[in-house]
Amino acid sequence: MANPFRSARIFFGELVAELQKASWPTGTELKDSTIVVIVACLLLGLFTSISDFALYNVVDAVTELISR
Repeated sequence: MANPFRSARIFFGELVAELQKASWPTGTELKDSTIVVIVACLLLGLFTSISDFALYNVVDAVTELISR
């Protein structure tokens, strides 16, 4: 039977080795990327809100015309 602790030790050793190979962003890159993501989220939220409002009004107007 294989020792589970040995497998875990090998896994975490390989994990650390791969994380050391990764290129990590600088503080400036991280800040710029965060700003881009926040602006994109705000724009998407605004677009979704406007679309929802417009579609609600269209459906309401069509429903009102049909129910007359």
